[in-house]
Amino acid sequence: MPLPLWAATLLAAVAGPVMLVAFPPYGWWWAAPVAVAAAAVAVHGRRLRAGFGLGLLTGAGFFAPLLEWTNLHTGMVPWLLLSTLQALFIGLLGAATAWISPLRARAWLWAPAVAALWTAQEALRDRAPFGGFPWGRLAFSQDTSPLLRLAAAGGAPLVTFAVALTGALLAVPLLRTSTPHDPARARVTPGWSRRVNLLAGPAAAVLVVGAALLAPVHRPTGPAVYVAVVQGNVPRLGLDFNEQRRAVLDNHVRATVELGRAVTQDGARRPDLVVWPENSSDIDPLRNADAAAAISAAARAVGVPILVGAVLTDPDVGVENAGLVWEPDVDAAGNPRQGGVSSRYTKRHPVPFAETMPLRDIARIVSKEVDRVSDMTPGHTPGVLRVGPATVGDVICFEVAYDGLVRDTVTGGAQLLAVQTNNATFDEAEARQQLAMVRLRAVEHGRDALMASTVGISAFADAAGGTDQETRFNEAAVIAGELHLGSARTLATALGAGPEYVIVVLGIAALAAAAAVRRRHRTRPTEEDV
Repeated sequence: MPLPLWAATLLAAVAGPVMLVAFPPYGWWWAAPVAVAAAAVAVHGRRLRAGFGLGLLTGAGFFAPLLEWTNLHTGMVPWLLLSTLQALFIGLLGAATAWISPLRARAWLWAPAVAALWTAQEALRDRAPFGGFPWGRLAFSQDTSPLLRLAAAGGAPLVTFAVALTGALLAVPLLRTSTPHDPARARVTPGWSRRVNLLAGPAAAVLVVGAALLAPVHRPTGPAVYVAVVQGNVPRLGLDFNEQRRAVLDNHVRATVELGRAVTQDGARRPDLVVWPENSSDIDPLRNADAAAAISAAARAVGVPILVGAVLTDPDVGVENAGLVWEPDVDAAGNPRQGGVSSRYTKRHPVPFAETMPLRDIARIVSKEVDRVSDMTPGHTPGVLRVGPATVGDVICFEVAYDGLVRDTVTGGAQLLAVQTNNATFDEAEARQQLAMVRLRAVEHGRDALMASTVGISAFADAAGGTDQETRFNEAAVIAGELHLGSARTLATALGAGPEYVIVVLGIAALAAAAAVRRRHRTRPTEEDV
């Protein structure tokens, strides 16, 4: 039987903020299963329309504050539109969860069905519209959770499934087994049995989390490389960071030259490679001699290749967001060699409404900032780059949220992962949410990883999910550390999207099973018919 509408509405409204605090910067990972439980109880036994409305309420209470960083420099309208669009997916999930209410009579079926529907909702939201927006996946709230280890077996979809399953199991004792279609069949059980049932769901939820601790993680066993990350910072945060592009480039050059001075004069350890963030050179160094000379000077000073984040402006190709491997024109011993760009990666998934502008004429009505956005040309090959002694999987900014874009680099031979990002138009909450994704990817693929940001947060992440040397937000910094190269593939890497497809099929099967139960209830003869 459903809750009274006022109670369901209250529970749905609370579920969104509870889910929010599971994500960075709060990081209370256990709140995600609690939120799933609250949302499931709120919609249980409801009609589809009510389930959709309650789910929409939960989604709005979650996405509006989660994505608040999107309104820092573009105004409220784009933020509200994006939050509402994402909340609609939770509305659809609410309707689907309400639909499977008849399965509650078999808790062993209902709880996995709820988890499968959560995962299916994310699979859809990750892909549509305009290529999807995977921010706010349950898996990305689990960077400090035991459930993170499951990423090595089934990637982000399996972690989401486990979080939602834990939440659904917590909800089991809060639901009655009767349905709006068959109230006369409510179970009557002895008191001791009811008490056992009340404990069974939470006990199973604890078991799921505890079992995740037994899941193996795959640490890379290859040789160590010493990597330096330069966070040059920007003169000021905001959309006009690219109008400060020479200052931003100079900041990264200056910090790298200082790193080189510390090596040659102070005896500091020389890195094997250096990573600069996305947008560290928004002056195209392939077309601007001054920018090229500055980067060459930095590479010469440190004596090793630099992975440079650059914006390229070829009139025949268009604007590209790229990672360039910039070789020094002398080796560590000072001998001349071929310098300049040895390889490059072009971002394959420019962000809709940020790096490309679908429906530009309509979007212009919404925000006057639309024409700041150039339609960037996407790349077509994975970011697998040889940088010094390492083969690096280069992932640019929001690409880290997309399963396939990261996996392609590992199956292409990447031995470590580098996420180049620019958070100058956002805030620390967004940066920490992105770092949580980097941590999950490191576990998922058994690769040490790093995040290099213009303004922070930059950090190293290991294949067990830990981080090291996290920088402060909006401060210049240089960090250096040893990362081990990996070559083995985790189960998640080998299976790719397979686990997600299986879970989605389970969700569809649950919807079909609920439909069959509903038909059976409608056609069962009543006493008056007999």
